[in-house]
Amino acid sequence: MTKFLLSMLTTGAVLTGAQAYAQDEITFDFYGRADVSLQSSDDGDGSDTELKSNSSRIGVKGGTKLTDDLEVVYQLEWAVDLTDFDADDNLNARDQWIGLRGSFGEIRVGRHDTVLKDMYADVDRFNNYEGDLKVLFEGENRVNNTLMYISPKFYDFSFAGNIILSEGDTQDDGYSMALYYGDDDLDDTNYYLSAAMDRDVDGYDVERLAGYTKVSDATTVGLMWHQQEAVDGSAEADGLLTSASHKIGNFELKAQYQMIDFDTGEDNAWSFGVDYRLAKSTKVYAWYTGRDLDTLANEQRYLGVGIHHRF
Repeated sequence: MTKFLLSMLTTGAVLTGAQAYAQDEITFDFYGRADVSLQSSDDGDGSDTELKSNSSRIGVKGGTKLTDDLEVVYQLEWAVDLTDFDADDNLNARDQWIGLRGSFGEIRVGRHDTVLKDMYADVDRFNNYEGDLKVLFEGENRVNNTLMYISPKFYDFSFAGNIILSEGDTQDDGYSMALYYGDDDLDDTNYYLSAAMDRDVDGYDVERLAGYTKVSDATTVGLMWHQQEAVDGSAEADGLLTSASHKIGNFELKAQYQMIDFDTGEDNAWSFGVDYRLAKSTKVYAWYTGRDLDTLANEQRYLGVGIHHRF
């Protein structure tokens, strides 16, 4: 009889726990992007043609409601190369973190882009291609061992920051901070503005100011000022990026100019492209990027056509 009562109590406790967990609001989203282009590349010593996988990725993200004002959230994302197979490089970790979200904002811990890398939104119109601003500018870092905070919005302002924990006694912790104004989709505000700085992140101190706005229903323009310096005081440089896009039906025309000025010379890059939207999730595109690099004393030219699909 005692064993029977214990069995009933244990079963009841398990069922009660299962019912409690069943009441949790759980969200789960499997997502990804597949982006492949046929690209002709001339780095200054002759051209070659190849297929390129442009930051294709897969991931899962979601959360579970813990209380009315507290949710545990997470993201696990991997880069996937759709064109070449290498057992060591085909699947690489991107942002992977867990955190808590509530009226206080959001706290994340794990591996994450710095907030300086995230701050520019749609200013970089050729992100993930040869015209990506990371080719000329320092500061595009995904960091390990980071604690991140994202504030709630207050009168369209918000704040975010990373602390990057050092793994060695001889290296200081780094940090990244950003202040934002507006809605990066320009649905709620006419402007999106941001200011950010890195200190001792991947060997550099970096400052940026960026913003963009719609000058008409079809046309958006953006501008970024950038400054970088190695933590030892060398390699100081100032840069500028400006971009524009214009929609005509299913077409979107894009242009971008970027420059950075070192003591040893000036590097420039310009890009032009067109996207054609086949569906909300799918587009085909073509682009051209040219670079004149005083620091390398050569010219580089790239041309690509491809397809991009989100799921």
